Amino acid sequence: MKRAALPPLAAAAACLVLLSGWTAFGGAGRARPVRAEGTGWILLPAGAGPASAFLTVRNPGDVPDELTGVSWDRSGRLALKEHRMLGATGSWSYAPTVTVPARGELAMSPDGADILISDPPALRAGQWAEFTLRFRRSPELRVRARAVRAGELSAVLGRAAG
Repeated sequence: MKRAALPPLAAAAACLVLLSGWTAFGGAGRARPVRAEGTGWILLPAGAGPASAFLTVRNPGDVPDELTGVSWDRSGRLALKEHRMLGATGSWSYAPTVTVPARGELAMSPDGADILISDPPALRAGQWAEFTLRFRRSPELRVRARAVRAGELSAVLGRAAG
């Protein structure tokens, strides 16, 4: 073997050893528990009918996670749902899971994913409820949400974004 080939081979071997160590000790593709961001909101129905809850969850890890279920401290069935735009119209469907992207967030909204509250209990604007979120990789997460009327949601979301 020629002497000129030794430095590049040594450098490649050193890189391989360092990358293997980094991966073995959790530096690559590390999952971290998700966390709640800010306050959640419950959009009260104008009359009889379902309500919706909007929560924001941040994933600081390098691996995507999935929201797999939700429960709360009140009565009323909960389900995950996602909205989809089809041209100028939209539709929604139940979602068995909702992705929380790696190094990103799941920001629930009226035109994205949210929590459908079928037959909600009587809630008044300003009341609080606690949701328990279940994930594929992360431990359960408790998030508080405040009930708001439909006319208040855009102002509340605008303040939260600003």
